Amino acid sequence: MKAMWHGSSSTRRSFTHSNTSHCRWKVTLLKHIMLLLKASAPWLLLAFLGQLVSLSCGARKSDRAVSKVGVAGGRGKFSAKERMQCTWVASEVRDAVQLLVKCENPEARVTGGIADLRCEYNAKPRGCPGYLSEPLNFWKQVARALKRLQGKVCKDERALVRAGMCKRAPRSAHFKLDISSSRVSAQSGDPGTQPPSPPPSSHSTSTATTACTRRRADHGKTAEEYCGSSWASVCSFFLSMMQSEEDC
Repeated sequence: MKAMWHGSSSTRRSFTHSNTSHCRWKVTLLKHIMLLLKASAPWLLLAFLGQLVSLSCGARKSDRAVSKVGVAGGRGKFSAKERMQCTWVASEVRDAVQLLVKCENPEARVTGGIADLRCEYNAKPRGCPGYLSEPLNFWKQVARALKRLQGKVCKDERALVRAGMCKRAPRSAHFKLDISSSRVSAQSGDPGTQPPSPPPSSHSTSTATTACTRRRADHGKTAEEYCGSSWASVCSFFLSMMQSEEDC
């Protein structure tokens, strides 16, 4: 029995020693892993942050590139009422797009009337999917919508400029006139180009001829009165000779 107890005791000590050594090894390994994590964690964190920044910058550049493609086709010209010749160009302003419209009528500077118009239309067309997916068609439809305004260009802020493909888009996606930007220049006409005065009428000429004939008749009466009937013709001749050219 003593031998068995002794044997069991030695076995127990051996098992206990084995378990203790195994636990120590685990603790040592865990310490090494923690040290490695502490040493490498900052670098892993920096690498992760760098990846995020790179993705963010790439997304911004992509958005800017797409935005530039969308705005690039935004320009054109059209004719409006009162012989106005208009041009327009689109530009990006923050998160919106602005249309600058200019119209002019050179003839109005001479004849009078509205000579120049200038205004701005603003919208956020990103709310319309077609603005980025089909930019060329989008701007063609905007050009047609501007032309349909005619006399309302730069005047009526209730008239929206709508692209046909954006019917279901929110109201902010359609271009609206900024009435505070509207400028109108009118001319009263060039005084140096007044029409020439009309030529003297035939009535005034006939009046002068009648007056001259009347004076000649008066000369005949005067000659007969002062010279007698026998010398009247001679006196009348001399009176006619003395009459100045300005009188007739």
